[in-house]
Amino acid sequence: MKKNAYSPSRRKFLGNAAAAAITPPFILRSLGSFGPGAQPGKRLRHASIGVGGMGAHDLQNFKSHPQVDIVAICDVDAGHLKSAAAVVPGARTYRDWRELLEKEKDNIDSVNVTVPDHNHFIIASHAIAAGKHVYCQKPLCHDVAEVRALTRAAVRAGVVTQLGTQVAATVGDRTGVQWLREGIVGKIKHAYLCSNRPGAVEAYRLVGPRPAKGETPPAELNWEIWTGTAPMRPYAPGIYHPTKWRAWQDFGTGWSGDIGCHIFDPVWKGLELKTPLSVTAEVQQSWRDSPARRGDTWPQSNHITWKFPPSERTDPGGLTVEWFDGEFYPPEEIRALYSVEKYPAESSILIGSEGALLIPHQGTPVLLPESKFKDHKRPDMQDQNHYHNFVNACLGGPGTESFFARSGPMTETVLLGTVAIRVPDTLLEWDAEHLKFPNHPEAEKYLRRSYRHGWDDIKV
Repeated sequence: MKKNAYSPSRRKFLGNAAAAAITPPFILRSLGSFGPGAQPGKRLRHASIGVGGMGAHDLQNFKSHPQVDIVAICDVDAGHLKSAAAVVPGARTYRDWRELLEKEKDNIDSVNVTVPDHNHFIIASHAIAAGKHVYCQKPLCHDVAEVRALTRAAVRAGVVTQLGTQVAATVGDRTGVQWLREGIVGKIKHAYLCSNRPGAVEAYRLVGPRPAKGETPPAELNWEIWTGTAPMRPYAPGIYHPTKWRAWQDFGTGWSGDIGCHIFDPVWKGLELKTPLSVTAEVQQSWRDSPARRGDTWPQSNHITWKFPPSERTDPGGLTVEWFDGEFYPPEEIRALYSVEKYPAESSILIGSEGALLIPHQGTPVLLPESKFKDHKRPDMQDQNHYHNFVNACLGGPGTESFFARSGPMTETVLLGTVAIRVPDTLLEWDAEHLKFPNHPEAEKYLRRSYRHGWDDIKV
């Protein structure tokens, strides 16, 4: 790591990160959604960091905005970089994001960070320190402490931000948010979130163990930069890059960390939730009983429960939110409110005093029982483009929907679930202001990581 790069901004960032440690997430939510941006009509000079897989999708969406110029692209995989260069032939290419930020600091206004979770914070924090607007894929960071520090830094810097919950811009999610804010189904007492996507366990959630002996990385992959802040380990084909890294604790945040932000998003926004009071998790027995797996991979199945204090839109007794994936499903009697056989594999259902609201992921919300709400009109709205909303905000337009001051506290809550997973069947009482578990301080070690030497110039 270059020790002298961005040193003035780094010192400022470190001060912000320290302040974040004593700033509760609900305070951050009130600090504003966007900075000054550019003047209307100006073109946005954008750089894409990570252009393979989801990065290729992100690149295409930014490129499709008529006022965006993709001036630089970066990827540790030369094959991904070559494919992306064909899409934006005029863009300058980089293999190292640090080099891009240094050489392009006067040529870009914004970046998107679409890389494995463990490198989100270090890249996004350097971009923010350089005064760049940031679109970052979910989850915002790998660790709770990183999210807190990055959120605070973004607010202090006044840059435009957006979390990559692209479905938030669709009519479905926005309708769910509006109906919750209108109180159509009354005060919410319980929410059941799930992601039981067919085939996902087999395709993405590796059991392990990692190979005893690695191989030489392919020439087109810079394994050193890909590994980044994580502990170095030998390269092995087919289990890390490009898509399997989510299964490993060093690199990803498991299935709940990956998809949880999508499913939680309309619930969080619609109920205007703040920080939870506690979290606990149940995991599959085979993972729980294997020390080797518990120390390296994420479970293939999780059931997480958060407790929230009462608020304007919740039951006076408070709110319980449950997450189910893998072999864990929402209770049959809850699914039966819609249809056990046709229940959406990825969705949330909120139980209120006057009915229930089902919000399928990438689908159309349903008020239940349907006979009671059959005459209720849907809001008149159209799908939007989450990426274009970010661009428009950077160009001086309306603020983004998933700005870090809003989506950061939500991501913290999701990632508290990954902490609970690592100490299963243990109730963790959460002191959000001090980033502490007062009743179980041993779990606090999972709130932040120590970065690998050479990548540890920013402490969290």
